[in-house]
Amino acid sequence: MIDLRLLREDPDRVRASQRARGEDVALVDALLSADERRRSSGVRFDELRSEQKSLGKLIPKATPEERAELLKKAEQLKADVKEAEAAQNDADEETKRLASQLGNLVHPDVPVGGEEDFVVLETHGTIRDFGAEGFEPKDHLELGEALGAIDVERGAKVSGSRFYYLTGVGALLELALVNAAIAQATEAGFTPMLTPALVRPRAMEGTGFLGQAAENVYHLEKDDYYLVGTSEVPLAAYHMDEILDADKLPLRYAGFSPCFRREAGTYGKDTRGIFRVHQFDKVEMFSYVTPEDAENEHKRLLDWEKQWLTGLELPFQVIDVASGDLGASASRKYDCEAWIPTQGKYRELTSASNCDGFQARRLSVRMRDGKKIQPLATLNGTLCAVPRTIVAILENHQLADGSVRVPEVLRPYLGGRELLEPVAK
Repeated sequence: MIDLRLLREDPDRVRASQRARGEDVALVDALLSADERRRSSGVRFDELRSEQKSLGKLIPKATPEERAELLKKAEQLKADVKEAEAAQNDADEETKRLASQLGNLVHPDVPVGGEEDFVVLETHGTIRDFGAEGFEPKDHLELGEALGAIDVERGAKVSGSRFYYLTGVGALLELALVNAAIAQATEAGFTPMLTPALVRPRAMEGTGFLGQAAENVYHLEKDDYYLVGTSEVPLAAYHMDEILDADKLPLRYAGFSPCFRREAGTYGKDTRGIFRVHQFDKVEMFSYVTPEDAENEHKRLLDWEKQWLTGLELPFQVIDVASGDLGASASRKYDCEAWIPTQGKYRELTSASNCDGFQARRLSVRMRDGKKIQPLATLNGTLCAVPRTIVAILENHQLADGSVRVPEVLRPYLGGRELLEPVAK
């Protein structure tokens, strides 16, 4: 959640952020009002409690005549204190409820608008001219089926639409990608982590995924657990309710986990193949840093993503995501989008988000700098979302005979294999 002190001192900035997100601006005034009730009811409760304690000290010393009057007053104070405490609790709950609905403050440099209003910051690599090479590129599903790497037909038979099997070299390619991604992250100073895929409500809510993103979250109602859509969730909650020493920061973790997304609202989009699926594996970078270092860490995460995609020899562009497409927790987000030849456009492969103190406040992750204790900053960056990365590799590195060239960075993890070749029918 945002800093309520900032809300009180500069509500216009918060209103502008809500407006940029396309969210309810009236929420700001409702939260201001609730916060004022919370603070005033807290003062009232403290005053009454103080009076009650003072009265309690007078009663033993009072004469019998005075004691009767003081006891009568004590009874009334007891009722008043109880009423004030209830009012304080109600105002506190209302403030928390409204604050949890408010998105993070949008960074002032973020382009304003919706999904299509992003700004292209950089373009890398060369898009192949398949026509000049003399053949029409196949899409990833046709290639994957010929390689014996992807089976969506049996995935649908067993689990329904948007599920799949990776088989043979497809399974080996996933393992190669995961191992290569973890190796790069480890070399960069990240601690590898295998994280839980089931989390409690507080972890999911604290990370910011039970607001506008709730429709895409799987909930196990019987046990009140949530299936994570990214290991960002368990990594953000890893230090929940802890105070970290500022001189130990940054702390960097590279989480590998299965991810689950309902993909609500995407009916008819990317229904062919494995680009948009309900279950996939992902390597996610996550950083805990001082607030002053957050913007620099954001650039570092982006650089590591660019290094990864460059190593996979994929043409890609970097975009500054527009305000209305940020997600609740991010103040700014960069996406790396790889070129998909058969779609004739760039598609998102990685994201890097600066959440500054938003998640840390919700999860009570703080840092101690000398005698000062305050929220720190959290950031996350996708290194490898496996199915989409496989899509990009197959389509961009395909050859005329249906085989696929293996990028050099992956060859050590595939036994030195240079080509993925079609299997005999």
